[in-house]
Amino acid sequence: MSDTYTRSNLAAIDAAHHLHPFSDMGKLNADGTRIIQRGEGVYIWDSHGKRYLDGFAGLWCVNVGYGRKEITDAVARQMNELPYYNTFFGTTTTPTTLLGEKVTSHAGPHFNHVFFTGSGSEANDTWFRMARVYWSAVGKPSKKIVIARKNGYHGSTVAGASLGGMKYMHEQGDLPIPGIVHIGQPYWYGEGEELSPAEFGLEVARELESKIDELGEENVAAFVAEPIQGAAGVIIPPDTYWPEIARICKARNILLVCDEVICGFGRLGEWFGHQYYGVEPDLAPIAKGLSSGYLPIGGVLVGDRIADVLIGEVGDFNHGFTYSGHPVCAAAALENLRIIEDERLVERVRQDIGPYFGKVWSALGDHDLIGEAVNVGLMGALQLTADKASRARFQKPDAAGALVRNHALANGLVLRATGDRMLASPPLVITYDEVDEMARITKIALDAAWKELRN
Repeated sequence: MSDTYTRSNLAAIDAAHHLHPFSDMGKLNADGTRIIQRGEGVYIWDSHGKRYLDGFAGLWCVNVGYGRKEITDAVARQMNELPYYNTFFGTTTTPTTLLGEKVTSHAGPHFNHVFFTGSGSEANDTWFRMARVYWSAVGKPSKKIVIARKNGYHGSTVAGASLGGMKYMHEQGDLPIPGIVHIGQPYWYGEGEELSPAEFGLEVARELESKIDELGEENVAAFVAEPIQGAAGVIIPPDTYWPEIARICKARNILLVCDEVICGFGRLGEWFGHQYYGVEPDLAPIAKGLSSGYLPIGGVLVGDRIADVLIGEVGDFNHGFTYSGHPVCAAAALENLRIIEDERLVERVRQDIGPYFGKVWSALGDHDLIGEAVNVGLMGALQLTADKASRARFQKPDAAGALVRNHALANGLVLRATGDRMLASPPLVITYDEVDEMARITKIALDAAWKELRN
């Protein structure tokens, strides 16, 4: 289809008709949209034929890489057999049913059920309702408040954006909605000051306990957090953080929700981020790596504690979507998970490419512009700093990050900038040579940006 149009025609059509997510459309239309036309492995090509190493796997999601014919063939077969049917009114489809079995087989013994959605945002809306329904069913209807984190990200629907702690999102649309409050994030580099990482991790975790005391345990339904904060800048919590969070949730009888939309399906070297940190959440929204982004699908892993009540006590759970468990999306996800299993990509991230990426990525921390270089598996961040010794920040952090990102892009590498942190999450199939290429171009971008920032 794209061959029918010139690049200029496509750009003009896009400017005339397409409103992009999270974009200043006036500026974007003036600058012009970059049109991506094909992908293979870890690379994408734009309409000018320029090749980029996609160091961000689309939006954290293309875990098995681009161009996997096995997935497109599975999609075509399902499209020809049954392109759509719903899961309402006592019906289901074969791939939807099999996907439920497959996903829960990797999630831990206490996760035996999944509720399918069309996205991670829908998944967060789903567990939010599910938690309140659960507490009402067990005779604790006052337990409605959800505690989340500043700079957490849980999607951009009304409930998802409210659960997230992004101030710039709350400023549009009168968010957050009632019943959601936020506590601090475990961002030691930016907020730990004189505390050690271990001390800071405990201090921030115990903000949860203080907030429960303030609100009243009888009013708090759940605490939600990403295992590692993604959109906030790949904020990796100190080792002391998650064990203390889990202890508090158990002691105070509130549900623990781990948002696995980014961390799930191998990115951290485990199937799920909660497994990496050794905790057992009650609910876990999933998406992205579930289908490697080939088709939109998400869901909520529902722990037995919740599922038993939904099944045995609630009756109708009046929630769902036209595309819940869409058979074609489920077929794509099933084939994607087969690839992850057969190619042992989770183990590869844990034992092989993840450690290599960590070694190469950490070496970038020696650069004068970098305050810290951190990663878990194939999820990493570079913290930009004006002064390494004092951890000083740039006066315009967004501009500093954008400068590095743009230099990387000009040299053929896609990285993401969140303020003054550079983020990477390449496909799980990336090779050693491609990791080296990522590091080489990143250093070129850092050198160029540092030269400009010093001036």
